[in-house]
Amino acid sequence: MSPQQFTSIQASSSGRDIKKDIGSSAAVKWENQKRDHKVYMHLTHGLFSAYNSKDCIIRCIGASSTDNFPEKSIENTLEPIDHVEMRPSYWSSEGQSDPSVPECLIYMLHSDLCLINEIKIQPFKAFFQYGDPIYSPQHVRFRMGYPKSPLSPEQFVSDENEGQLTADDNYIWTYTSPEFPIVQENILQSFKLLRPVLCIGGVVKVELLGRIQKQAMDGLYYICVSRVEILGNPLSRELQRRSNVCCDLSGDDGGSPSRWHNFATRIWQSGAGRGIGWNQALLSRLLFGPPLQFVVEGDDQSSEEEA
Repeated sequence: MSPQQFTSIQASSSGRDIKKDIGSSAAVKWENQKRDHKVYMHLTHGLFSAYNSKDCIIRCIGASSTDNFPEKSIENTLEPIDHVEMRPSYWSSEGQSDPSVPECLIYMLHSDLCLINEIKIQPFKAFFQYGDPIYSPQHVRFRMGYPKSPLSPEQFVSDENEGQLTADDNYIWTYTSPEFPIVQENILQSFKLLRPVLCIGGVVKVELLGRIQKQAMDGLYYICVSRVEILGNPLSRELQRRSNVCCDLSGDDGGSPSRWHNFATRIWQSGAGRGIGWNQALLSRLLFGPPLQFVVEGDDQSSEEEA
């Protein structure tokens, strides 16, 4: 399936939807190009700016299953230590007789636009069980994207939903990593992406594939995780702080290297000339106006765009 092209944007303002059809007139096209220029300059500045990776998770959306909520909730994976109030802190799946049944954990990031380069996971060691078993998965895989509609408060972890996820088809995943093998050890294991990935939408899904360890008590396979970190740089805050500077090519704020001005200009010129399709998803997440909603065209037009 080819990537979808976003050819129009709906902006909600004062309860009314205003639909802007891209390319409907020369004036609208020019305004769109100026907007694209501004946004790409914002983005490029963020990409070129030096930063130290930090944990980008702000809250938990939910888990595919949870054994004994809230004691073994996904929210425990945000704790920096494996014991809280003298009790082990970890998330546990429900037990399964089939070791191939996958699980997943979904997190919300600090920003709708984050540059992610590394994810860390620590399997849980049940020191209170005979033999100190470690309930790790066999492999992990990561997806990044955004919800099809804004998440309501009841869709995050709560006592009412007991951390249970809404349907996976509520999300559009724009990036999927390769599968990484995970070691059956109680250590924080690092999974570095081949290159930094721009997460547009601020949602990351951690897929836990394959089960290794049976619990002696019931003979079922479980996956248990102590800690998850999603490391990178939330770009949107950087972009917003510089929004007044980035749109002025003739000016110089003294703190922005000239290379990002030149590079952003090249992106804009080539992108506007070729009519890049994927940029509408990016633009919709970067515009600093009212909430935006995607309007999606069919795949046939996307295929023509790519050709």
